[in-house]
Amino acid sequence: MPLPLEKTLRDALAASDRPLAGMWVCSGSPLIAELCAGAGLDLLLVDAEHSPNGLESILAQLQAVYGYPVHTMVRPPVNDTVLIKQYLDLGVQNLIIPMVHSAAEAEAAVAATRYPPEGVRGVGSALARAARWSRVPDYLARAGETVSVTVQIESTAAVDAVENILAVDGVDAIFLGPADLAASMGLLGQQEHPEVRAAVEHCLAAAGKAGKPAGVNAFNPETARHYLDSGARFILVGADVALLARGSEALASQFAKPSDGGSPAGY
Repeated sequence: MPLPLEKTLRDALAASDRPLAGMWVCSGSPLIAELCAGAGLDLLLVDAEHSPNGLESILAQLQAVYGYPVHTMVRPPVNDTVLIKQYLDLGVQNLIIPMVHSAAEAEAAVAATRYPPEGVRGVGSALARAARWSRVPDYLARAGETVSVTVQIESTAAVDAVENILAVDGVDAIFLGPADLAASMGLLGQQEHPEVRAAVEHCLAAAGKAGKPAGVNAFNPETARHYLDSGARFILVGADVALLARGSEALASQFAKPSDGGSPAGY
């Protein structure tokens, strides 16, 4: 029997009576991805925009986390038709597309996930894990049902166009990126700035009005709770590499601090 397809993020959000919580997986390691998959979170987001992930490592991570009760999203480095095709053929079912600044760019992202005549996805399902190598009945006809598309709102242009982006058929959700949004507002590194938070809140309200879920990146627990109270339906609250960095620093601070207060001796 062929392995069943996973439910999409779209399905999970529609079925959940609470917001979903997740984390980034940026190390490129299948072992770390599997470790995180068993943590009890709802979502993992495998990143290829700012992390050392290519097609092979993404495939390995999809295989490593398969069977765990977690929904896996994958972010390509760019809104590119060819790259999206490759991700889908690998078996990625939940895409998060970065730097979508307009309705036209959102339409292009959706078209890349649909076979003609609805879109422009190239047909190679017999060769692809997505269709379990032609073991999924009627895959070509129902492929669109197996994919969810989330677009990132992370610029002032995207905030201005958020209502039009939300209106694009096939955009299942939006995801707010406060770091890039702050940079586009001339507030580099100031994700907590009141103007940035107000822009995020505006987009959360627009999504609620449009009847589509919105998520947000918020590693600060207080900020995460605030955005959840403001209507976020899913939230990413940490990253594997950040957790390891801060945890190892805490160990060094506790056990490797020289008595004279200077730097630890090297080898």
